[in-house]
Amino acid sequence: MKKQVHVAVGVIENGRGEIFVTKRLGHQHQGGKWEFPGGKVEEGESLLHALDRELSEEIGINVVAAEPLLLVEHDYGDKAVKLDVWLVRGFVGQPRGLEGQEGQWVAIKDLDTLEFPDANGPIVEAVKALQ
Repeated sequence: MKKQVHVAVGVIENGRGEIFVTKRLGHQHQGGKWEFPGGKVEEGESLLHALDRELSEEIGINVVAAEPLLLVEHDYGDKAVKLDVWLVRGFVGQPRGLEGQEGQWVAIKDLDTLEFPDANGPIVEAVKALQ
């Protein structure tokens, strides 16, 4: 059985109908595609702690208010992912790529103009349904 990677994902909304997204580095799995920031949940770690830790490390923000949005399980063939997706509407700091990745605010209506990994498709749809 293939190992599944458990990931805490943040859909970061700024109150102006924009979501912060980052571009995966070329050498990463699904490199060159846009994503909602986040990272692996460590064993024994709560989802909210993992989300806050990963967003702090990756884009320099600390989560103040977040609520579960959806759970996505996707099999890429070479790897399987379980994405615990949280809507982050309260945070401290200004998000920016801290690991060499590009980052930008995108209007919710424009999210489907970007190329995301397949597992992110349901996230884009869920975010668009929030409008």
